[in-house]
Amino acid sequence: MFEEKNEEQAVEETSSNSVEQDIEKVSTKDVPPATAENVAETLDYLDPKLFKDIKILNDNDFHEKENSNEIDIEIENKYSSTFGDISEHSLIEGRVVGMNDRDVLIDIGFKSEGIIDRSEFRSDDLPEIGDQVEVYLEFIEDASGNTILSKEKADFMRRWKELKDAYESEKTITGKIVRRIKGGLIVDLGVVQAFLPGSQVDVRPIQDFDLYLEREIEIRIVKFNESRKNIVVSHKIILEDSLQEQREALFKELEVGSILEGRVKNITDFGVFVDLGGIDGLLHITDLSWGRVNHPSEVLSMNDSITVKVIEYDEERKRVSLGLKQLAPHPWEDVEIKYPIGNVVKGKVVSLTNYGCFIEIEPGVEGLVHVSEISWTKHIKNPSEVYNMGDEVDAKVLSIDSEDKKISLGVKQLTPDPWDVIEEKYMVGTVHKAVVQNLTQFGAFAALEEGIDGLVHVSDLSWTKVVKHPKEIVEKDQEIEVRVLEVSRENRRISLGFRQVEDDPWPDIVTHYEAGKEVSGPIIRVLDKGIIIQLELGVEGIIPFGKMSKKDRRALATQYEIGANLSGIVMKVSPEDKKVILYKEELAGAGNRRSANDEVKQYLTNQKTESGEKLELPQELLDIASQAEKDGVENELSDPESDEQKEE
Repeated sequence: MFEEKNEEQAVEETSSNSVEQDIEKVSTKDVPPATAENVAETLDYLDPKLFKDIKILNDNDFHEKENSNEIDIEIENKYSSTFGDISEHSLIEGRVVGMNDRDVLIDIGFKSEGIIDRSEFRSDDLPEIGDQVEVYLEFIEDASGNTILSKEKADFMRRWKELKDAYESEKTITGKIVRRIKGGLIVDLGVVQAFLPGSQVDVRPIQDFDLYLEREIEIRIVKFNESRKNIVVSHKIILEDSLQEQREALFKELEVGSILEGRVKNITDFGVFVDLGGIDGLLHITDLSWGRVNHPSEVLSMNDSITVKVIEYDEERKRVSLGLKQLAPHPWEDVEIKYPIGNVVKGKVVSLTNYGCFIEIEPGVEGLVHVSEISWTKHIKNPSEVYNMGDEVDAKVLSIDSEDKKISLGVKQLTPDPWDVIEEKYMVGTVHKAVVQNLTQFGAFAALEEGIDGLVHVSDLSWTKVVKHPKEIVEKDQEIEVRVLEVSRENRRISLGFRQVEDDPWPDIVTHYEAGKEVSGPIIRVLDKGIIIQLELGVEGIIPFGKMSKKDRRALATQYEIGANLSGIVMKVSPEDKKVILYKEELAGAGNRRSANDEVKQYLTNQKTESGEKLELPQELLDIASQAEKDGVENELSDPESDEQKEE
């Protein structure tokens, strides 16, 4: 009624104003100033009914109205009561006044009803007309002139305030775990959802979070972010509070040596954490077993119930050290009785090093098989060539040191030593077939049988050649005949000869290359101090340069090419150096060429010898040849050839 009365007053005021404006227009359009008579005349002209409610005031009436401040208090109160404390983004109470298939109309005491989408109400919680509901005012008036309300936001704001009060008072609340996300779980707190980190679910690490889905759980809010509308909760904090009293009581009863029951709570690389019923104790990996343990998971699993012994605890720091192996006797107490020297034991390879392998005979008792005790005959550099981790191995007990807890084992002792009969089997001077196994700078190793190798030294490969590397004569895996030169059982060594299978050709060579004989052959090497040529009977001849500067020698050497034929006069045969020393006038040098040449010619002409007898040359000439020979041979032997210097 009050609103209808206001509307009528507004219409009347509008009409009155319109009429007055019309009168003013009429009275001011080319007419003299209005007078009472003119107005009366005009009113008489118009229909009097139009102006029955018009009151004409003079100046005095306006002044009286302005000076009057008195307002009807009752009317003012009635007028003020029509306005509510309404503002956007706030919670207000409203009354359901209507609904259709899409919207619900709510009267919030405003000039028009508010609208809420019907989908915001659950089908089982749809209000009836006349019900009072709490709503959230989003917009007083949208583009269409409607007042927009929200039931969901109202529920959220109401619940948010309740949760804020619970956070401030540290109150325990209940929520339902609805889904799993990275790092934790989502808990439904009724309209509002919160994050439960994985580390805050329980006092022990959780392996399968899916077990908590759709479960009701007691929680406490630990983080409340008003601006981001973010809530973090914890279930662990509730459990810890309940366990605090148990911890204090248990620590008072703890003693070193106590035997307790516990449950495996967590497994790490360095040990196992055991829940003792309010207290977590650490069972270190070294205290799990007397034997070798690579990882605690080899011995225990999560949630295993175990019996442990308290070996140390710190009440102030709340730390407890536990032991599992301490519940069993030490295995070394009677090891000498269980494993006497000479007995054969069976064990498992638990460690491989470059010097041997460790065999676990029983948990806590290990023996070392040194690399030298693996085989009688094989040259084993690393035990990994023979064994792998976890292999079952039989070995003989060689020695026991109980004080240092060491046992020496041997594997080769399980078979006869082939070197016991090696001297009878491979007598010095006998010839045998062998297979080249390896080539080194100093010789070739050849296998006489499986595990029995002999060395053919580089000097025993050829009678006539200066061999710098065995590959010049033999190849790997080549079968050759060798002669046994020496056998040492103590040092486990056999010396073999390859050239000794044939007779020494040097007596025939000495006879063939008599002094003064002129010989020739292709050049095979040109050195700084001489030239090497290939001669008959498989020997090499060296023609040394005479006394001259290095510059002259190099210049002279450039005049000769590999493969070209070169001749010289035999001066000396040297079986020790495997060379025939030759003389050539062009290479003798300017200083002594004439005298040496004359002496050679004179003595070769005048001195007569019987057949097969060596010519005797003057000592001076022999000294020159000896020095030239020495210089030439040394230079040859020092000639570097990188590919031949490498060991195969």
